[in-house]
Amino acid sequence: MQQPHTYPRRILLAVAAKSPQIITETIYALATEEPYWLPTELHVITTGRGAKTIQAALSPEGENWLARLCEDYQLAPIKLPPHHLHIITDHQNQPLEDVRNSADNACAADFITQFVRDFTADPNCSLYASLSGGRRTMTYYMGYAMSLFGRHQDRLTHVLIEDEYFFNNQFYYPPPQSKLINCQDGSTVDAQTIEITLADLPFIRLRDTLPMELFSGKQRFTDLIAKAQAQIAPPSVQFNWSLKQLICGDTAIKMPPLQLTFYVWMLDRRAKNLPPINWLTQENPSLQTQILNIYKRIYGETGHFEKIERALEHELNHTWFHEHKSKTNAYLKKQLRLTELPNYLIHSHGNRPSTCFGLILHSTSINLSASGKLTILSN
Repeated sequence: MQQPHTYPRRILLAVAAKSPQIITETIYALATEEPYWLPTELHVITTGRGAKTIQAALSPEGENWLARLCEDYQLAPIKLPPHHLHIITDHQNQPLEDVRNSADNACAADFITQFVRDFTADPNCSLYASLSGGRRTMTYYMGYAMSLFGRHQDRLTHVLIEDEYFFNNQFYYPPPQSKLINCQDGSTVDAQTIEITLADLPFIRLRDTLPMELFSGKQRFTDLIAKAQAQIAPPSVQFNWSLKQLICGDTAIKMPPLQLTFYVWMLDRRAKNLPPINWLTQENPSLQTQILNIYKRIYGETGHFEKIERALEHELNHTWFHEHKSKTNAYLKKQLRLTELPNYLIHSHGNRPSTCFGLILHSTSINLSASGKLTILSN
C-alpha cells in the first residue's frame, strides 16, 4: 500500500473555532516529524464566529501566521483561500454563528460528514483530519465520519501542547530561533522551547463493511449511523405468513413462490434446531410433505400447488433439490450486501457424498410471525 505522504493530493481537514493555533501547530508537527507529510490543500470547518478568528490570524489580511510558518521553515506555500474556509450551515443553508443546540449539532454532523465523504472519494488523495479544535461535538463528528469513510492512507490526528500555551495568541508554532512570549501568569517563555506532539489516533475503518449506496448522495449523519449499525448488528430473519413478507436483517427479500417456499422450509427447520438435510434424508412426514405443507400454508392450494404436488409425487431427487437451493441462494445474493450475505445463505454441511444443506443462523435469530411456527413434523 502507498504511504500517505506519497499521494499527489494531500488534504489537511481541521475543525476549529476559537483556536486557529491548532492549524499552524499541526502543520508544524507534520513538517518536522518523519515521515514528512505536507498538505497540498488546507480546509477548515468552522462557525461564523470561528471564521472571523481564523481569518484574523491566518489570512494575508490578518497576522498571516501561515505564511510566517512556511517562510520560517522553508516550506512550500500553504494557503487557506476563502473558499477553503467552510462555515457550517443550517437546514436553510444559512451560516451558523455558533453550535449551541441539538439542531445545530445535527447540522454540524451532516456538514462535516459530507466533506469527509467527498474527500475520501478521490483515490489520489490522502486525508489527515485534525480533532484539535472546534466544539467537542464537532470533533466527535469528525472522528466518526473518518471511521465511516476513512481509507488506509487517511489519518486522524490530535495536536498535543501544554494547556498554558493552548490559547496563547502569541504562540502559533515553535520558531526556528529564540523568541520570548508572554504567558497568562505574567511570566515569559522562549517559544522555541515549547514542545508540540502530533498524536496519530487509531480508529476502526468501517468503509469496506458499508453498502456502496452510502458513498454517494447526501445521507444525513443519523441515517449513516443507522445503516452502519445494521452491518454489525446480529443477523435476524422475520417471515410473516399472512403478508408473505420475508425480511433478512433490514432488507425485504423478494422471491418467486417456489424459492420462497424452499427458504421458509429451511428457516422453519432451523428455528426448530432440526439438522441439515439432503434429498435422501428420511423423515416422517416425508420431505415432500413438509415442502407442500409450507407452500399450502403460504399460498393455499392455488397457483403452482398442483404442479409442485406432481413434481414431488415421488421422492425428492438431486436435480430438483439443488436447482431450488441454488435459485434461492441466487435471489439472496442479488438483494443482500456482501458483508451480511453469508449469514443468510443455505450452506453445505459435511463432506461428499453425504453432504447436507441448511442455514447457519441461530434458531433465536428467526422469527416466523403471524400465527407462529408451522409444525412440519406432523400431518
